[in-house]
Amino acid sequence: MRWIPFVATCLLFTAVTRAEKPNILFLFADDLTHEALGMRDLVDVDTPHLDKLARRSALFTHAYNMGSWSGAVCVASRTMLNTGRYVWRAQAVYGKKEMAQEQARGVLWSQLMKKAGYQTFMTGKWHVPADADAIFDVARHVRPGMPATVPQSYNRPLAGQPDPWSPYDKSLGGYWEGGKHWTEVTADDAVEFFSMAGASDKPFFMYVAFNAPHDPRQAPKKFVDQYPPSRIEVPENFLPLYPYAEEMKAGKSLRDEKLAPFPRTPEAIKVHRGEYFALITHLDEHVGRVLDALERSGKADQTWILFSADHGLAVGHHGLLGKQNMHEHSVKVPLLVSGPGLEPRQVDAPVYLQDVMATALDLAGAERPEHVEFHSLLPLARGESTEATANPVYGAYLDAQRMVIEDGWKLIAYPAAKAVRLYHLSEDPQEMHDLAEDPAQAKRIKTLFASLRRLQADLDDELDLTTAFPNL
Repeated sequence: MRWIPFVATCLLFTAVTRAEKPNILFLFADDLTHEALGMRDLVDVDTPHLDKLARRSALFTHAYNMGSWSGAVCVASRTMLNTGRYVWRAQAVYGKKEMAQEQARGVLWSQLMKKAGYQTFMTGKWHVPADADAIFDVARHVRPGMPATVPQSYNRPLAGQPDPWSPYDKSLGGYWEGGKHWTEVTADDAVEFFSMAGASDKPFFMYVAFNAPHDPRQAPKKFVDQYPPSRIEVPENFLPLYPYAEEMKAGKSLRDEKLAPFPRTPEAIKVHRGEYFALITHLDEHVGRVLDALERSGKADQTWILFSADHGLAVGHHGLLGKQNMHEHSVKVPLLVSGPGLEPRQVDAPVYLQDVMATALDLAGAERPEHVEFHSLLPLARGESTEATANPVYGAYLDAQRMVIEDGWKLIAYPAAKAVRLYHLSEDPQEMHDLAEDPAQAKRIKTLFASLRRLQADLDDELDLTTAFPNL
């Protein structure tokens, strides 16, 4: 009977190991610019619950999305997030057949968490061609993408004409389809998950993916009323039209850009930004509900919270409305990491938002397959390292835009226009002063272009820039 103590020891070890694994709550927004945390005072928006979370978190100020092979930038962002692959290698596995193979191998984020002993939950926007119901233990209200397009939300408001749009008219559908705002539904699911998780001895991994603040910009009236045009400031870098919009494939035919009339007017941008901020404040209220439910569950002290978004949004910056561009408002997102014993700090080192996937695997002690290219944020979050996980920063959109950021300088290349733009982000964070024509910057442009070419080679980016830029 000498095996009894051995078995008991193994069972005790398993129980202790499980107890030591933290819970992980991942909160994910859609189309949320890095500016939209009220506590940062970058824009006038009310986000009290996220502000409270940010003040006890590692706040990453330079979290980037690598780019997209699709006008639906969220598709690329979420595929990178769930596969752990950099943008072009993520594209190679995007598709029902390829993703089915990933799923069969058990290498998607949620599957790796499950293998590490986690009970897994998911609700909200998925937009990955894998079966969420099969790879999460519990999945609710899995949304394939954005709420249904509402025609009245486009090409408005027009000067001197009645506005056909109302953000709180439930008859228009969109977020109101089903009778309850989708943000509320997602929060309801998350709150319910805590009671389900409490019935299990396993740690939990919750993937709570809100659609907000993606358009259509719909929120209850009280939130819209918080942001009258008189409160809204037009962005400092406002333009009626972006000079390379058509060449960079973010022009008048792009769905996102059709939301406001051309040319842009300060009055129209104020309306759109007010509705955007209303949707953000509504989202914040329901994030607060989720965080309150976590506290009530008694599990907050054993839970890490990761908050981010799949990309940013222009909403009037540079004459643009969408996210299909390489400017900071569209490629940067908020990123918060909060957990037991973690001291709050601001982290300015550039990272990729998809690093949250590797971070969760790190926290869980989970298997990290070789193809997972993103990095854990824990060394930066804990103040153990200052080394950026994205250095230089790479960005791409279709075959129309490329970007590199290095040492505080950004180079954007538009092959179809045979044009580059150069910004000194350290001194010009609003990207208002293009220095590409300054003869004193010629050497810098060549250096940055060489960095971009090296990144292309490292990342399997097959776009040939030499034809458009033979002298670089």
